[in-house]
Amino acid sequence: MAPLRRLCLCLLLALLLPPPAAPAPAPLRRPDWAACRILSREMSRLLAAVKEPHPALEGMQLLEEDPQNWPPRIRCSDACDPLTLETNNTRCLHRIRQALQHYRDLLGSDIFRDQPQPQLETTMEQLLHHVQEGHGRPPRHPLAPTQVWAQPFQRHLALKRLRSFAAVMSRVFNHSAR
Repeated sequence: MAPLRRLCLCLLLALLLPPPAAPAPAPLRRPDWAACRILSREMSRLLAAVKEPHPALEGMQLLEEDPQNWPPRIRCSDACDPLTLETNNTRCLHRIRQALQHYRDLLGSDIFRDQPQPQLETTMEQLLHHVQEGHGRPPRHPLAPTQVWAQPFQRHLALKRLRSFAAVMSRVFNHSAR
């Protein structure tokens, strides 16, 4: 009778005790927020120094199309607000990484052939390295060639969008680095 009682007692305890804890998931690699803040400020500084080769383009407002949110922009739905970044920064960093890759590829394309920006590209690569999820370097995606006559307009539009993105990204990193 004692073995039966022990068995019942063991079963009862098994039902009352919580299940064993699952192994903790590997922590997400958090970016170095301070380094990202410094690099994003440097990127904004470098962008401010880039001058339009054609002065007529500086005051020009071009109508922009937004084909399926391309180029990538930081939106409210990306959860880049300071409170959300403290608990879950995945979506925000994904959008920033996506945009950095896009603009890095643009800087290496033919629209910047006449006005290369090596310091800006280097800063962008360093920033991209800090927001990478895994290891390794994201591949470059060659862009389709641009007509020679359209290159100044495309460069103007790319710089305008990149400046806007850099301003928002700097705010994200500035709040997160506190």
